[in-house]
Amino acid sequence: MLDKFNREINYLRVSITDRCNLHCTYCRPKEGISLQGHEDILRYEEIIRIVSIAVGMGLVKVRVTGGEPLVRRGFVDFIAALKKINGLKDVSLTTNGILLEEFARDIFDAGICRINISLDSLNKDKYFRITNGGNLDAVLRGIARAEEIGFSPIKINTVAIKGFNDNEVLDFAQLAVNKPFQVRFIELMPVGQANSGYSEDYMPATQLIQKISERYELEQLKDKKNKSDGPAKIFKIKGGRGEIGFINPVSDYFCSTCNRLRLTSDGKLRVCLLKEEEVDLKKALRENCSDTELEKLIREAILLKPKQHDLICTEMHLKKCYRNMSAIGG
Repeated sequence: MLDKFNREINYLRVSITDRCNLHCTYCRPKEGISLQGHEDILRYEEIIRIVSIAVGMGLVKVRVTGGEPLVRRGFVDFIAALKKINGLKDVSLTTNGILLEEFARDIFDAGICRINISLDSLNKDKYFRITNGGNLDAVLRGIARAEEIGFSPIKINTVAIKGFNDNEVLDFAQLAVNKPFQVRFIELMPVGQANSGYSEDYMPATQLIQKISERYELEQLKDKKNKSDGPAKIFKIKGGRGEIGFINPVSDYFCSTCNRLRLTSDGKLRVCLLKEEEVDLKKALRENCSDTELEKLIREAILLKPKQHDLICTEMHLKKCYRNMSAIGG
């Protein structure tokens, strides 16, 4: 599947719910959001149909996201069904880790061994504040359980926020020294209505690299051994067991190599996280479209994919994506 700029599109991020058991300050606005009803979101069999057709077109990789995917009933059977799609080479999962201790074994037995865990603070009080009530100990137990069972790689995703967790950068780096994890720092993006103070909160990855380099010797891995690293720039810490990654969608965007689409929980195929263009697949599915018609819609979406997003890191009055991240899928 090639877009207008000759990029091969072979990766789909699938949001199975907009619901979450946390309420992170940068993800959801203070006043909350209107959650979708049962009939508003795609049924599992509809997602399986979309993915199966896309695999026939060249899709090879799916990441299951939310909201928080572990809160949707039946998700383990769903990922097991995904794994059975002939030609789909890679299925992975992103979670906030709150329920991971309970479900890690079932997820692993369903065929998923790669997992990303969102974790923005290693301080219990700060974690409680940024998640509006989250239990850090539950997440750490989930990570430990995933390591015990044999998940690999385990990636820890940390959104860098100036004045909140920038003083924990070295603590996260130490985690990559002690454990065989890949700790990835992600630049804060102006997504949704929660980021009204974006310009004060944004922190470029260059500052994080500088801070870590003052304590640790970093060696950038030019040839990634793991293709699942995606756009992350990966570094090895000398003497450490794990790796450090930096994902820089604002300061050093990677649009020229973007290979992904996003399927929202309400059935929209979104061509770029930071653009509003979407194609409604749910409407077509509910009107009993043929596989040929569905394939045509997917191709139409691919041709909508822009050359790059509109963010310019030197301008703090940036164009925003107005859908909340929980609705798009992380």
